[in-house]
Amino acid sequence: MGIRVAVAGASGYAGGELLRLVAGHPEFDLVAATAHRQAGHRVDVVHPQLTGLDLVLGETDPSTLADADLVFLALPHGESAALAAHLPSEVRIVDLGADHRLADPYAWAQYYGGTHAGQWTYGLPELPGQRELIAGSTRVANTGCYAAAITLALAPLIADGAANPADVVVVAASGTSGAGRAAKPHLLASEVLGDLSPYRVGTHQHVPEIKQATGATGLSFTPVLAPMPRGILATVTAVPARGVDPQQVLAQAYADAPFVHVLAEGRWPHTAATLGSNSCHLQATVDVDSGRLIVLSALDNLGKGAAGQAVQNANLMLGLPETTGLSVWGVTP
Repeated sequence: MGIRVAVAGASGYAGGELLRLVAGHPEFDLVAATAHRQAGHRVDVVHPQLTGLDLVLGETDPSTLADADLVFLALPHGESAALAAHLPSEVRIVDLGADHRLADPYAWAQYYGGTHAGQWTYGLPELPGQRELIAGSTRVANTGCYAAAITLALAPLIADGAANPADVVVVAASGTSGAGRAAKPHLLASEVLGDLSPYRVGTHQHVPEIKQATGATGLSFTPVLAPMPRGILATVTAVPARGVDPQQVLAQAYADAPFVHVLAEGRWPHTAATLGSNSCHLQATVDVDSGRLIVLSALDNLGKGAAGQAVQNANLMLGLPETTGLSVWGVTP
């Protein structure tokens, strides 16, 4: 008998990716998966890519999840905290929602609204010292997808003193799966195909998380919806605080990080290369005209940006090698 794992919110895109990863994990036994409207349906009906996974989605209720050793919460923002509060303290939890990411109650109220549920250990192992904190925690708040891509690109530059934290500009494009699986008119194929559209300009909810994780004090962030199912490509620019080779700073920061790859000079990240993996690809340069530092970051928003990151965190929490059950290589074409 392996480690007993349950997935709440298993009918969504991140939930489906979690099911795929958990079912293929050599140390995990998938014992429960829950949903709201899809409760009572077979997993392979809701997720046809999981044909042969003999499991019926249960109701999202603490009693359905309490017998697991570890629970993944892939619920809408604002729903995780109440459910987690009713699970036994010995059950390890990785929350893919935003409920426990932020330390500042004011930032929560400003960007999400409602009551702040308190902060858990932040689930990005590549930040200095964070791997050890995650390994010693029973409650971990998984990163946001944009936050993962941008933080991995920016945090080492600010920590090194190479980038001015007060002047960071980010434009990032994401696939439509980042908006969830609910039917929304602006996500219809007829609306998305052949189009790039910005949204939540200057007000995106990942801004306080990115500032908290990177040490940035001034951040302008423009997210863009791209006509593809999954993937994020972030362009991060900052004013240099001193003369530096940004690629060298990143290479040193991630020399021992199995899932973060600083590409060779002349190669630039693109989303297809990270599809289906838990990897983030980075490349950096200095703009010859403005002198600004530029870092390009690509990852799979359902992989390193969500489900893959969650499994990486779970591995650390359970004392397993963090790469267990995860791929560093993408699937293309």
